[in-house]
Amino acid sequence: MKKLISFCVSLGLLLTACADKATIEIVNLRCENLVNPQGIDQAPRLSWNLSSAKRNLQQTGYHIRVASSLEKLSSGQPDAWDSGLVSSGESIYIPYEGMSLESRTTYYWQVRATTNQGTSGWSEPACWTMGLTQTADWQAQWTGLDKSFEQDVLTGKTRLAARYFRKEFTVEDKAIRKATLYISGLGFYEAFINAARIGEQVLSPTPTDYSKVVKYNTFDLTSNLQTGDNAIGLVLGNGRFFSMRQPGVRHFGFPEMILQLEIVYADGSTQTLVSDSSWKVTADGPIRANNEFDGEEYDARMEMPGWNQPGFDDSTWLQAETVKAPGGLPEAQLNKNIKVMETIHPVSIKEIKPGLHILDMGQNMVGWLRMKVKGEKGQTVQLRFAEVLKEDGTLYLDNIRSALVTDLYTLRGSREEPEVWEPSFTYHGFRFVEISGYPGTPALADFEGRVVYDEMEVTGHFETSDPTINQIYRNAYWGIRGNYRGMPTDCPQRDERMGWLGDRAVGSQGESFIFDNNNLYAKWLDDIEQAQREDGSIPDVAPNYWSVYSDNMTWPGAYLIIANMLYEQYGNKEPIIRHYDSMKKWMKYMKDKYMIDNIMTKDTYGDWCMPPESPGLIHSQDPGRKTDAAVLGTTFYFRMLYLLERFAGLLGKPDEAQRFAGEAAEVREAFHARFFNKETRQYSNNTVTANLLPLCYGMVADEDKEAVFGHIVEKTMGEFNGHVSTGLVGIQWLMRGLTEYGRPDIALQIATNRTYPSWGYMAEKGATTIWELWNGDTADPAMNSGNHVMLLGDLIVWYYENLAGIRNKPGSTGFREIEMKPYPIDGLDWVTASYHSTRGLITSAWKKEGDNFCWQITIPGNTTAFVCIPTSDKDKITESGTPISSVPGIRFIEAKDGYALYELGSGAYDIVAPGGAI
Repeated sequence: MKKLISFCVSLGLLLTACADKATIEIVNLRCENLVNPQGIDQAPRLSWNLSSAKRNLQQTGYHIRVASSLEKLSSGQPDAWDSGLVSSGESIYIPYEGMSLESRTTYYWQVRATTNQGTSGWSEPACWTMGLTQTADWQAQWTGLDKSFEQDVLTGKTRLAARYFRKEFTVEDKAIRKATLYISGLGFYEAFINAARIGEQVLSPTPTDYSKVVKYNTFDLTSNLQTGDNAIGLVLGNGRFFSMRQPGVRHFGFPEMILQLEIVYADGSTQTLVSDSSWKVTADGPIRANNEFDGEEYDARMEMPGWNQPGFDDSTWLQAETVKAPGGLPEAQLNKNIKVMETIHPVSIKEIKPGLHILDMGQNMVGWLRMKVKGEKGQTVQLRFAEVLKEDGTLYLDNIRSALVTDLYTLRGSREEPEVWEPSFTYHGFRFVEISGYPGTPALADFEGRVVYDEMEVTGHFETSDPTINQIYRNAYWGIRGNYRGMPTDCPQRDERMGWLGDRAVGSQGESFIFDNNNLYAKWLDDIEQAQREDGSIPDVAPNYWSVYSDNMTWPGAYLIIANMLYEQYGNKEPIIRHYDSMKKWMKYMKDKYMIDNIMTKDTYGDWCMPPESPGLIHSQDPGRKTDAAVLGTTFYFRMLYLLERFAGLLGKPDEAQRFAGEAAEVREAFHARFFNKETRQYSNNTVTANLLPLCYGMVADEDKEAVFGHIVEKTMGEFNGHVSTGLVGIQWLMRGLTEYGRPDIALQIATNRTYPSWGYMAEKGATTIWELWNGDTADPAMNSGNHVMLLGDLIVWYYENLAGIRNKPGSTGFREIEMKPYPIDGLDWVTASYHSTRGLITSAWKKEGDNFCWQITIPGNTTAFVCIPTSDKDKITESGTPISSVPGIRFIEAKDGYALYELGSGAYDIVAPGGAI
């Protein structure tokens, strides 16, 4: 009997353990924030998410194992790394600490977690593949043709035809274990193997300062090769490499490429194909000219059928040359390439004069048109692109400046099937297209809009009961993604399209709620350091295709702000580690050159693009509206000291942290003495920005905060009639500042205004993206983009953190702890939002029902949420119909300022509370 009882107990424990494993899932395994990446060249950091059917799941430890083959991993033989059981609650960015990683090798890994609910099973395997980690691994040579041809134009409005490269090779008649292609083509490339397109990327690789770093891509071609004859083809476009079009824009040279194809046979033998002078090349292909600003010209009569297949007669082609390397060493690209992410359809087409049609896409977009056309050989269709129309219905091109924004397609003359064409090496920012030369009558079905931007996950959803907020959010969504081009650009349509630092400071945080921009911004910080001068100066544009080193705090300050954003939003500490010394060098440079008596005297741009006093102006000329340069410079310098103090603490440098804190105290004292008026209790000339920045940066004495904030309210509601009065700098803190200091109602008014100046005014005037200027409908077209995101400031952050109540808790990283504190402001009836954080999905959906505040939330596994329920009567709060005080696992902390604060573990909750309006 005792044996039977013992057996039953053991069986019960076993079944319980199995049940626990079944309820705990490990999902979303990532390596450097990528799923099964190919061709990385550094020891990776590993991440995963946990979920459970039960609430309050917390990891207590993990066990990672890594093997050089799937068979070894599956059989429990992790020959690369076995971490053993590590006592830790961390599940993101765990550094690999195993054996040295070898070039070209695929590593398989899985993880098992111990939790407060038991131990999980082993996760499904994931993998990563190492690229070419050593310079000596590259046998390929940079290959190109350093010359122009008769049709090319190298002065003025330059033109350069695409270069086509090809090489045939023979694959032995035996099984292939693996075939891997490593490739970079500058400026852009398209690659083919036996006529099949390699990859789905466009406008690749990612842009860099090619004299410092060149990014390469890796592809698995194992299934693309055939026994016997094969052919690989490559087309090179100009991109940012051949940039002779504009004076002052960096030019690197004629297009060139480096390519290495490695074949490993099942018997262990190998074969390597490399780029060198044995390749053939021609510039007499169909792409006659290509330029990001001017467009692409394609002559289908010059197509070369079979050029990227074996057996093609290339006897008239030229011999390729080995050329001078661009300077930068090849480096694996971790941020994903640009890709066609969506296809949209036009909403109308109208003939405005004989043979001239205007196509309306219904949305200001970034990309190009795909066109179907049928006609006679030699007929040419012209497409011109613009964001808006003139009153007479023709294209408004004044704000495009010198960009030609024109695509030309010359028909081959197919009489049976329509010809289908889209460009390869250009893109446009547009809503409207002027079509001329089209044979017959163009129809809507003949055109599609190809929306292109960096391939990345949409991580956020946000919607409210207010249609203006919803339209602005949609406009922001389109504007943000339209300006992701391997770098965050300012605009996508005119002759600029540069990575201006100041445009993306706090804005990058708002973007991170909508898109997983982690790897893109980490790459951009590399661009910034690579552009830093030896003396420490940081440019205003990176990569520095324009050499703009104006020495100010507000634009280069994005360097530190974005590094902090990556750490807080994603838990990504590596950019801080990598760039800390560079950041210190910049701050020392600015201090030594421009600091006088602890006041930073240098500024360049002011509170850029604040609403001017006249509708035709770009910049205000009114001294009363402008914020003093030293106010902007000193407040930003103080904020950068705060960030450096934080970074030093994270990196285990307490002495440096203390030094930065001490200097910040001196700057704060000097700033207060210089700019604070003790009688009026305002800063400088009392602009909203002059008062807002020191208030939000913690420079205002406690006893003065109420008065300083009062000036912000008075200025906003009085002189500016409840409208925004700030430019690019002040707008980065306006919405959160108003809310934090007790006036979320003013923030909501600003967010829902539909009169000038406001985001809603842009929408009221028909905008489907965000304008560069508050007065974008009336200002001088010299600087008047219809697709800029710099004036969003902290609006998207405010949407998610304050309206929806989804915020990384201060002091936490990567949403390990979540602060959920919505502001159900009068005028809003409901908000629903979700954010797929690096640790899992967070949702918040609240609505006002009668006298109740109803709130449904989801908290991901291995996180803790501090939930602030807006009510003054905590005793009547229920969760899933049960008094919240009786629900296991929910801990009451305090009731304060109209909120009841609770600590909740992971899971889904349905909360009802009396009241709730603020």
